[in-house]
Amino acid sequence: MSDVGTRWTALSEEVAEVCRRAGRAPSSVEVLAVSKLQPVEALHAAYAAGVRAFGENYAQELRDKAAALANLPDIRWHAIGALQTNKAKYVARSAHAFHALDRVALADELAQRRVGAPLVVYLEVNLGGEATKSGLLPAEVGRLLDRVRALPQLTAAGLMCLPPFAEDPEASRPYFAQLRELAAVHQLPGLSMGTSQDYAVAVQEGATVVRVGTAIFGPRPVLSRAPSASFARLR
Repeated sequence: MSDVGTRWTALSEEVAEVCRRAGRAPSSVEVLAVSKLQPVEALHAAYAAGVRAFGENYAQELRDKAAALANLPDIRWHAIGALQTNKAKYVARSAHAFHALDRVALADELAQRRVGAPLVVYLEVNLGGEATKSGLLPAEVGRLLDRVRALPQLTAAGLMCLPPFAEDPEASRPYFAQLRELAAVHQLPGLSMGTSQDYAVAVQEGATVVRVGTAIFGPRPVLSRAPSASFARLR
């Protein structure tokens, strides 16, 4: 088994164990393999090990990888990064789900561009109030959610957050708990939260999707080019 496959197996077993300790079924948590900047060979190795859901931060990289791996059955693409409105077409055409919806104009553009099954969306909430991150304030969730629910091309699955980085995973717990409570207020079942750093805490607090990259693929390549150009070079 490849290193990617070995890490995926170990991670899957760890997530399942965290679920059991938390009194949850392992099937209640989807592990999203964040393949940002990874070459297609690494994605092939992950797919061979059983991964079917991949997360990409950059819209054009998602577009290119989806085309390159279109022959793999059951593969699902999740767009997880901030998205410019003029690049919404790439996500609308290639993704199963989008985890960073944060404004009405973007929802409208995604809906206009979507063909086929509705795009699953998670509303991003900036619980840390960080100026460097996108996302809604908690009080803004309702207005955007009303708009999404009026668009048949989109399906509101839940909320997403990325807490301020901290070395101690426990520092993320209050943010995860707050997101869970906010989702309950708005009757949303999905919680996209937790990364390689703090996924165990996220699962304990109710995550339904954890976004894990380096724990599966190892360190990301260090690149100096734009994401789309870098992907072309890597593949």
